[in-house]
Order: sequence, then structure tokens, then C-alpha cells
Amino acid sequence: MNRHEVISILECQMDDMTGEALGFTMERLLEAGALDVYHTPIFMKKNRPGVLLTTLAPEALELALTNILLEETTTLGVRTHTSTRTILERKIASVDTEYGTIRIKQAIKDGDIIRAMPEYEDVKRAALEHKLPFQKVYKAALTIKND
Repeated sequence: MNRHEVISILECQMDDMTGEALGFTMERLLEAGALDVYHTPIFMKKNRPGVLLTTLAPEALELALTNILLEETTTLGVRTHTSTRTILERKIASVDTEYGTIRIKQAIKDGDIIRAMPEYEDVKRAALEHKLPFQKVYKAALTIKND
């Protein structure tokens, strides 16, 4: 069954931050529980190139994530919007491949698995450990059926 939930969308724009600082801020936000973080190139006043930093947040973390944005970025303010999203049921399964165990994220709709994606960190670990291309391990994880 699909689930509906209310989330907060936090946005701020800057024209004076380095890429390194943006990357660091994104990591902090995700570690603190953000659902997603992304930045979009924009043009600001006087045609200066800038970035719109968007953070999708569980309502309960809105204040904590806003504080990270105010501390880690050069913004003077954060805009907040409330939105509703519909999400698929998710389940984590594991498959044993010749490269080790890989977790598989399954997207479920009306009781049926409609998509399955190997977990990035597991594929990365196995690819590095076995000195193989990422895609080879990824495809191997998808070809194995778990019971």
C-alpha cells in the first residue's frame, strides 16, 4: 500500500559558496536525517551565478536541518514549504553473489515488487574489494533471485 506523508522543503540560495562547502553541507544534512539534498544552478541579482540548495526533511527535523543550513552556508535565511508526498512501500532483501552479500532495495506497490535496486554502498564495496567494474557487480546482484 502506498503511504502519504507530510515533509518540509527547506530552500536557500547563495552566490558566494565554494563547491567544497556545498558538498560538506550536503553531507551534514544527510547525516542529520534529511530525506534528500540537491542544488540547482541559478542566476541571482546582477546576473551573478548562484546555487539553490534544497533539502527535503521529515517535519520533525525541520528546525535541526534549518540550523545546519544557517550555520554551514552563507545564506541569511531559509525558506520553508510544507508538501505531501506519496511513497512506495520499501523492503530490503539480501542476495549472495560471487562477490559477497549485496542488499537489494525493493519497491512494492499493491503487494508486488515493481523495482529492485542493489544498494550502492554494497556494490561499491564489492567492486573495490574484487577490483571489478561497478556495473559488473551491480548486474550480478540483479540476476540472483533471493528466496
